[in-house]
Amino acid sequence: MKQRELFLMSDAALRDVVDRIRPEQLELPVPAEWSQTPEPTLLDVVAAHAYDEAWVPDVLAGRTIDEVGDKYGGDLLGGDPLESYDRLNDAATVAVNRPIDPDDVVHLSYGDFPVTTYLEHISTYRSFQAWSIAKHIGLDYSLPPELVDALYEIVVPQIDDWRAMGVFGPAVDVPQDADRETRLLGMTGYWVR
Repeated sequence: MKQRELFLMSDAALRDVVDRIRPEQLELPVPAEWSQTPEPTLLDVVAAHAYDEAWVPDVLAGRTIDEVGDKYGGDLLGGDPLESYDRLNDAATVAVNRPIDPDDVVHLSYGDFPVTTYLEHISTYRSFQAWSIAKHIGLDYSLPPELVDALYEIVVPQIDDWRAMGVFGPAVDVPQDADRETRLLGMTGYWVR
């Protein structure tokens, strides 16, 4: 299933970036649109990703929000936020590597969807956040070429629909000689000169 591979690549890309965050950078402010927390910091963003990672096994098991309850309420990061994120990332990876029926329906806060759609949604989120966080903290970083190719295959055909839902901003013009990653970032509204 190509969505499984997309998830594994995007989740690995995000982990690669999170693992390169220095503890003192967790207090850096981030753009307000990255979080629902007022005046968000990078720690708030990592916490949101930890929460998202924590849910993956239960979502793939077909559990609903009511069935899971407040299992993931409170602080999932504790005293070692980056190590805690990695632990949750490991559990999500294990869950996605288990046998999955692509036609299974999963229950999300915004509706019921096939598992393939769920994996597309969370993979897209992870991919562009990996790039955005890396740029925000000054890393010399590019998305892995295989991930860029998978995003072209799975996400690019849906860009207009996702833009209409507010997932992507307006397209951004990029240089004519831009590489494939930059063209993708421009199409999705992420690229900045």
